[in-house]
Amino acid sequence: MSLTNGQQRKRLAGIGLGAAVFAAILSGCGSSPSTPVQVVDRTHGGSAASRPQTTSGQYRVQRGDTLYSIAFRFGWDWKALAARNSIPAPYTIRPGQTIRFDQPQRASAPVVVRPSTPPVSSQPVVSVPQPTARPPVQSQPSKPAVDQPISQPPAATPGSKASAGKVQPVQRSAKGWAWPANGLLIGKFSSNGSLNKGVDIAGELGQPVLAAADGSVVYAGSGLRGYGELVIIKHSDAYVSAYGHNRKLLVREGQQVKVGQHIAEMGSTGTDRVKLHFEIRRQGKPVDPLQYLPRR
Repeated sequence: MSLTNGQQRKRLAGIGLGAAVFAAILSGCGSSPSTPVQVVDRTHGGSAASRPQTTSGQYRVQRGDTLYSIAFRFGWDWKALAARNSIPAPYTIRPGQTIRFDQPQRASAPVVVRPSTPPVSSQPVVSVPQPTARPPVQSQPSKPAVDQPISQPPAATPGSKASAGKVQPVQRSAKGWAWPANGLLIGKFSSNGSLNKGVDIAGELGQPVLAAADGSVVYAGSGLRGYGELVIIKHSDAYVSAYGHNRKLLVREGQQVKVGQHIAEMGSTGTDRVKLHFEIRRQGKPVDPLQYLPRR
C-alpha cells in the first residue's frame, strides 16, 4: 500500500514521539530519588575518660599524675595496673616513668652456657706477695635526687587548711553511700559505648560537693580531659568515686575524708553549665550510681 507524502510525514512524527517517551521512561527507571545520607556525630562524649579499657601501648607519666588517675583515665583497676607494671605499695610513680597496658610477655628459659675447660699451663706457679691492706677511704655522701615522687603526697596534718572541710549529716543507703550534692538529676548512667559513665546533678555555682562515702583522696586536679577540676576518692580496694566540673577543690591528695564532708564547690569547668558529674567505679569499671545511692 502506497502512502502519500503527508501520511508518511505523520507516521515518522509518531515514531519520533514514541521513541522520546520510551527514552524518558528508561531514564526514570535508571535513577532513584536522592535520599539524605545519615551522618552520625561521634565526637560527643568521646573524651579519654569514657573510653573502654586500654589494652595496648604505654603512657609516660606527667607531673601531677597518680597511679589512680591513670587507671581511671584508661579504664583500669588500679591494683591490676600496679601489678602489670610491678609497682609496689605505696604505689609511687615519677614523671617520665612508663606505664604499660599490654599483657606481659612470658620470659623465655635462660640459655646456660658452660665454659670450656681452660688449658693446663706448663709454667711453674710463682707466689706473689699481697700488698698490705690500707684503711678504706671515706667517700662523700651523695646528694639526694632532685626528682621526688609525686603520686602519694603526705597526708594533711590536723588543723591544716586542706583538712578543714565541713562534715554535714547525710542520709546513707544500705550500701553506705550518700548523695554527693543536692539538685535535679539531669543525666543518668549509660553503659553503651562512650555515653555517660555516671550521673549529672544540676546546682548553683559554689554549692557544696560532698564525699559520698568515707575514703582517701587519691587525685585532686584538672589533668583528666573532660572532667574539669576533679576529685577522686578511694573507698576500698574495689571502689573509687569521682566528682567532676568543680569550681574549687577543698581537699588534697592523701587526705582522709568522711561521708558528707565538703570536698569541693560545684562549678562548670570542662563543661557548658553548672553541674556535678559523679561516678562510682568498681575494680576500674563504671557502675550505675543510682544502684548505690539512697532513693529520693
